[in-house]
Amino acid sequence: MEAWNFLLVGVGGQGILTASDILAEAGLRAGYDVKKSEVHGMSQRGGVVSSHVRFGPRVYSPLIGQGEADFLLSFELLEALRWAHYLRPSGIALVNAQRVLPLAVTSGGAHYPTEEEVRRELAGRARQTFLIDSVRVGQELGNPRVANTVLVGALASFLPIPPALWEEVIQERIPPRYAALNRQAFRYGLAQVRER
Repeated sequence: MEAWNFLLVGVGGQGILTASDILAEAGLRAGYDVKKSEVHGMSQRGGVVSSHVRFGPRVYSPLIGQGEADFLLSFELLEALRWAHYLRPSGIALVNAQRVLPLAVTSGGAHYPTEEEVRRELAGRARQTFLIDSVRVGQELGNPRVANTVLVGALASFLPIPPALWEEVIQERIPPRYAALNRQAFRYGLAQVRER
């Protein structure tokens, strides 16, 4: 097996770094060599956040080149398009349907793509695309901030790492008062992909 390449993208405040920490830790506990790199310069002001995670038998660099991502986890709809060129043709896109409108859109200077436009663009770049309304799921569970864990659950359905190991990592990485809710969100994301 070669390394798996995971690219997590979105905007500040969506829990991208927590999700990448959970992913990296799950890979380590499953016995893989893991490397991680992240960029979160303007994240506190709603700026772009990205995290590269790679794991496999032996990984030498944390960075993923264009056209090399096996999985794109986009926590925001538009960010899926901005980073789609990183996907390899056999890659899988897991996209939160949340829209965070940039200033250029709110001021009327730019068009925000529809879900259909995003699907169409990703269909030409990925083997499979899953649009999941993770924020709505979080609201139904009682807290929209668990949307990141819903996407982690969706990703977990593609990897040979037992759900119990993921949940153990979530239990340890999430503050105790939110751990049960995040385990529930993880299970929901896992079921979303398995049922399709």
